[in-house]
Amino acid sequence: MAGKALILLEGASNGPFYLEAAQRLNLHPITLSADPTQYDYLAAKQAHVIRVDTSDLEALICECSGLRAMYNIAGITSAQEAVYATVGKLCQSFDLPGPNALSVDKCCDKFTQRQILSAAGVLVPTYRMAVNAADVESAAAEIGLPVIVKPAVGIGSSGVQLCRDVDELAEHTARLLGGMAFCRSTPRILVEQFAKGPHYSVELMGNEVIGIGAADFGRPPHFVCREYIYPASLAENDHALIVDVALRCLRALGLGWGPTNIDLRWTERGPEVIEVNPRLAGMPNSRLVQLAYDIDLVAEHIKLVIGGELDLRKRNSGVAAARILVADRDGVLNAIEGDSRAAAVLGVVEAKFFVQPNITVVRKGDHRDKIGHVIAVSPTLAQTKAILQRAVELMDWSITPIPNGP
Repeated sequence: MAGKALILLEGASNGPFYLEAAQRLNLHPITLSADPTQYDYLAAKQAHVIRVDTSDLEALICECSGLRAMYNIAGITSAQEAVYATVGKLCQSFDLPGPNALSVDKCCDKFTQRQILSAAGVLVPTYRMAVNAADVESAAAEIGLPVIVKPAVGIGSSGVQLCRDVDELAEHTARLLGGMAFCRSTPRILVEQFAKGPHYSVELMGNEVIGIGAADFGRPPHFVCREYIYPASLAENDHALIVDVALRCLRALGLGWGPTNIDLRWTERGPEVIEVNPRLAGMPNSRLVQLAYDIDLVAEHIKLVIGGELDLRKRNSGVAAARILVADRDGVLNAIEGDSRAAAVLGVVEAKFFVQPNITVVRKGDHRDKIGHVIAVSPTLAQTKAILQRAVELMDWSITPIPNGP
């Protein structure tokens, strides 16, 4: 029999780091995916990939049973929220450590999550569920414009928009309902109060808060993050309050095994929870946590998955931050340059574009609008911000608008 294998369901922005961390832990990573071609890094790293319908639990059990004849399956996991409940069911089938599938399912439904948190006394924005345009209009009238309108299930700010007047409300509702037209179930839209205040991202492993980062978003109506900073500059009492809120979320939702990411805003009422994600945050958060606290969350997650011993001791390594590069218009991306110059700036850990020239850029108003990033670390916040600014100024791109739109 071959060595120990780690089964990974689907991929994500963290995917390459899961492959690398698994290999460092002397594991053979095997990715199961319904469409492996959507993850460029799998081909680039010549990863072991098997095509299988990851929405079919029986097919996955059959595939893993076959692999168990060739490998010692040490663990099963995923970096993708959409299949994380399935991971829990697979782990249960093979008597392996894993997340609670029922808790993950409840958490991934934003309306159910809101109900549970609210019942537990956790502050959340005022919210309503809608299944049609009339419901959305009625909910917005009750809550009061402006409101956030978004799908009840989704990630990466996809379909999330601030609607400031009745026209924006009607237009966005029509877009959402049009995109849900082919769903087998009744369309479900969450309408909620626009929570105003500084945004924080909380990273947990098990029942321990590892780090709290500050996040800065672009101008509404969309919510594409432009900058992350770890650790966030917080007074001791404010830090303690966020930790308390995060742990109350875990208890209410039945989480506490594995990684969790919690987004919240500090409003005039205090910390209001925007979203609890039963997984690691996508890149660059995990990388920033490693740079700021010297804790590799991806590796620690894998250790937990295979029943190993975790090392969550924090070591203050400085202030780490990422500036996200976002396209400012639709059109043809003519050129990108300066990433190598930016990468050479002292304190820059990574400066890269995610795209290639000559592609057509069509902004979606979500995580897909990101075209690159710069990551830096230094002993102080001011120094890190200065390094980021210097590096970003060295990077450039040009987009030529297409007449009459793309």
